[in-house]
Amino acid sequence: MSTAGAIQPFEFVGCLELREMLGRAAWDERELLAGIEDVPAGSISYHTRSYFLRSRYLAAPYPNDFATWAAIQVRDRVLGERLAVVDLFDFADVEQLRGELVGIIDHHLTTLQTVPRVDYGEPFHFMRSTLIEVPTGIVARNLREFRDALERVDTSAIYFHFYEAGRRSAADPLAWLETEVGLADVAARLRRLNPYVTSLAGMRAQLLTACDAVMGGSVQ
Repeated sequence: MSTAGAIQPFEFVGCLELREMLGRAAWDERELLAGIEDVPAGSISYHTRSYFLRSRYLAAPYPNDFATWAAIQVRDRVLGERLAVVDLFDFADVEQLRGELVGIIDHHLTTLQTVPRVDYGEPFHFMRSTLIEVPTGIVARNLREFRDALERVDTSAIYFHFYEAGRRSAADPLAWLETEVGLADVAARLRRLNPYVTSLAGMRAQLLTACDAVMGGSVQ
């Protein structure tokens, strides 16, 4: 394993979410389907991937807003569970994810005689958000500093670098480990971690455990 310092240090960045209401609501599952088909891609991202930023410390049973609304507000747990098992990180882009969500809801509706709707709960409000980057002042030049930084940074930095990196290549810590530090094996190990099955705090813990294992189980 290379212990030399990296040519270009990695700078950790946190983030804040600037939210915007789209003025569109769904009172039943058909309206939810129509909304998912029509809203901007940024709204799909907000209600799926960004869910982890808003639930940073707890792993939720329904890890996206669409699944949560169907299960809790409409009380359609069948649809909620079908939407919950969609791994957001299996899709190359938001449009592929949109297509999967549309297909699931459309198929579900064909099996029902009536369209489930909100009776006593809240309608689904479509939103979108913009991420505002927040410099942390924390940098890493090698694996040990990288591991220590992971332990120190706000969980929003875990989100920005491990949940959003696919859309922001310059913020990809795994690419940095591979190309700058020469640790392709470590990058591959961390890449196998699945962010969809845990919270941001849980993802941090997994990253630290993986780094510790690579460095022999201890940090000196």
